[in-house]
Amino acid sequence: MHTGHSKHPAAIALVMVNFASRLGVDAQTCLSGTGLTLEDLTRADTWLHRSQEIQLLENIVASLPDLPALGFQLGMQYNVSTFGIWGFAIRTSPTLASAVQTAMRYLPLSTAYCRFSVVHTPGSFGIVAHADDIPQNLRQFLLQRDLGTAYSLLRELGLNGVPVQSLEFEHLSNRDAQHIEELTGVHPLQSALHNAIMLDRRNAELQLPTYDPHLLRVFEDQCTQQLRQRQAEGVAGQVRQILLGPFGLVSTLEDVARTLSLSPRSLRRRLSEENVSFSELIDVERRQLAKKLLATQMKMDEIALHLGYGDTASFTRAFRRWFNASPGEYRRSCGLKA
Repeated sequence: MHTGHSKHPAAIALVMVNFASRLGVDAQTCLSGTGLTLEDLTRADTWLHRSQEIQLLENIVASLPDLPALGFQLGMQYNVSTFGIWGFAIRTSPTLASAVQTAMRYLPLSTAYCRFSVVHTPGSFGIVAHADDIPQNLRQFLLQRDLGTAYSLLRELGLNGVPVQSLEFEHLSNRDAQHIEELTGVHPLQSALHNAIMLDRRNAELQLPTYDPHLLRVFEDQCTQQLRQRQAEGVAGQVRQILLGPFGLVSTLEDVARTLSLSPRSLRRRLSEENVSFSELIDVERRQLAKKLLATQMKMDEIALHLGYGDTASFTRAFRRWFNASPGEYRRSCGLKA
């Protein structure tokens, strides 16, 4: 389970609010007591503290007390792209089994409140969710949410061609079981030994169509950096954390200052006290990531956008300034086509 200082990007909360809205709960009700507005959730630089996210979840549960399998329904709203760099890392993994291992290695970058482990049998591969650390009032809801998310991601990664062998719950009401079966086509086990999703082991070991070893290394490096930065101290470390978040490299100094509840002037002063500027921080992150992405097959215009540049020409000028060579020349030096 996440620790108290963990944060999630606004995109995660926006999925929840949009889900509740389709069920008749307005955004103001969802966000009551969180200190957030709907406008906050549309900005890439907004991050939710765990206490804000818990309040949001409690509001949704209280507003929809009679809907069966509410948590599982919410979990199925998430897709790989919702999770930014964590999602990209699991998408480019070689197999479903290795994607699960990658996901677990960087689990604090996801929405999960459960702990997860893997179980193997001679014919099966399973993901087991452990919900004992979650507060009792949200335990079943978040257990279902996390398993619903895992189910959705597995189906997406396998291009819907990998059937789920079984959905297993230690405790599940008949109403919830019936609704989960309607959603998935799989009849869940209601008094199982664990809470799990089981796959045929042969399917779990098949190579994924989205496997890309070069991009996987890049995205795993970024996941590692994000985990380290979440533990970093000082204002510069907090700024790096924001810049390494989903769409973070397009953030302005004003965006970052607002996220840190500082004025732009105060943020500049605090960074100056740490002997660094905002432009230097964003330049370093762009420079490090540019070299890694150019060593992959990603298109030049996609790299420019990923790094926060409006066009390829701007990226090329910056790259020449960093390395005294064009991106195409650097890519050819790596043995790849420009």
